[in-house]
Amino acid sequence: MRYRRLRLAIAYTLVASSLAWPQQRRKVIIDEDCSGPGGSNMQTLLLLIQSRDVDVLGITVVSGDQWRDEEVAHALRLLEIIDRTDIPVVSGAAFPLVRNREETLLWQERYGKVSYAGAWDDRWWHEPFVVPPLPEGSPTTKPANEDAAHFLVRMVHKYPHEVTIYEGGPMTNLALALALDPQFAELSQELVFMGGSLNPQTSDPEFANNPRHEFNFWFDPEAAQVVLRAPWKKIICTPTDISIKTRLTPEMVKRIAASGTALGHYIARFFQQGQGYDYMWDELAAAAWIDPSVISKRETRYMSVDVDRGAGYGNTLTWGEKDRPKVAVQPVEIEMDLDGEHFDDMFVRLMSAPTPPAH
Repeated sequence: MRYRRLRLAIAYTLVASSLAWPQQRRKVIIDEDCSGPGGSNMQTLLLLIQSRDVDVLGITVVSGDQWRDEEVAHALRLLEIIDRTDIPVVSGAAFPLVRNREETLLWQERYGKVSYAGAWDDRWWHEPFVVPPLPEGSPTTKPANEDAAHFLVRMVHKYPHEVTIYEGGPMTNLALALALDPQFAELSQELVFMGGSLNPQTSDPEFANNPRHEFNFWFDPEAAQVVLRAPWKKIICTPTDISIKTRLTPEMVKRIAASGTALGHYIARFFQQGQGYDYMWDELAAAAWIDPSVISKRETRYMSVDVDRGAGYGNTLTWGEKDRPKVAVQPVEIEMDLDGEHFDDMFVRLMSAPTPPAH
């Protein structure tokens, strides 16, 4: 009887401890082209911040959908709106490693105009270091006094083998971090990214015209090649093939807005439907990292990017085990299908919850 009481006392102590001390949260750095307001990039920041299982160490910003300085302002303002200015926003690369706008315009004259060119797109082009008035208001907070590449390297040395690198934009910042420290990939826990395209089943001209074209790779092909060849312990890819199966719907937005939070108001105010704005590109990659059961089918391939500067410049390259090239390529776990209902419910639930306080 005495031993039984002792065992029960130990069990009660362990349960109480587990309730008092939550499990260690998973550390992540969000590397993102933070276009805004609203949209996939901002909603991905929110998704990761809203998860109580995640510790966002920082947001490193790279040019892509918009220019870096404008994106930094959008990210800072979002953190002010949700009262999470404890999370550092770190400025990264303003331009791709090699590609520039003038050469890209000439490339399009030779090989055909792309449907979407991000910060270079003529529909909303402005000079790179100009920050236009923000619809959500200008931030009063400032970015961290450090560049993204050094921040990334410093964090993986501070928390070796604990930090997931989440990549939702062009991979320029990661390539620069690897140039600074070749151990960057090895010291990270894993790389999770939205990017690449295999054979998406869609009439969307961005992919129907060239199924292997995807914007993040296309904007900085050399950076993507460098990053995909690095010795990561694990690489997980959410390609366009699966992202185009997602949609943020007015009904979902209505449910989120009903929460009455500043976050819910922000999403509802800046929601845009149609023309590709409602695809949940980056949110899916983040959600699948938080809860892998969102994904219903996966396969592993070797992956790289075409950097030959011809018609396929920036296209996704993949191989199976038997036909992979002898050059250094890494295995990539590619998410091929999803449980759409599970993903939608998860997104709405997290976006409707109170924002976790700073720790």
